[in-house]
Amino acid sequence: MTQKEMLTHVDHTLLTQTASWEEIKQILDDAMKYKVASACIPASYVKEASDYVDGKLAICTVIGFPNGYDTTASKVFMAKDAINNGAMEVDMVINIGWLKDKRYDELEAEIRAIKEAVGNKILKVIIETCLLTDEEKIKMCEIVTKAGADYIKTSTGFSKAGATFDDIKLFSEHVGKNVRIKAAGGISSLEDAYKFLELGADRLGTSRIVKLVKGQEATGY
Repeated sequence: MTQKEMLTHVDHTLLTQTASWEEIKQILDDAMKYKVASACIPASYVKEASDYVDGKLAICTVIGFPNGYDTTASKVFMAKDAINNGAMEVDMVINIGWLKDKRYDELEAEIRAIKEAVGNKILKVIIETCLLTDEEKIKMCEIVTKAGADYIKTSTGFSKAGATFDDIKLFSEHVGKNVRIKAAGGISSLEDAYKFLELGADRLGTSRIVKLVKGQEATGY
């Protein structure tokens, strides 16, 4: 896989609490220049960003982020609002407490409701792997598949750890054919980016990969 091809799998991300419009605009400019899959930004900037890119880039945002314990009704509203503002992709965080309580039907119903809210746009389901057992990760592969989401995603990048190679292997073995995989959180080298894709990830949520490519260009390497 070439570097250009690898970049088409990147969700170029800026989700820090302090993100300003000038910083968001830089993310969007770089995302368009390097032809990444999307720019993943805070919901409050989606309308402005969508107008700015004018169809040249998919805008992604997050809901129920980063803790996931908002009510289903709140998440559905956030999802609809994001789509109405121009988002093409929505990354939601599951209610991790419900998973710990084995409230599997409610988890599935919530994902279904949010997928219905986003319609034909892409829904990615963040399960925060660093807080889960392997048994819980496997169960979420099953639930995400049954609920009809487009992606299962490892992490928010705001908890104890991010994506691991082992989690991508586990997802690949247990998720349904209709569900793709997104690795996110802590992807800090080009080598790791290629490895995640080789193991079965289809998307990479990262703030660093585009910066590394820019650095290569600046130094001539």
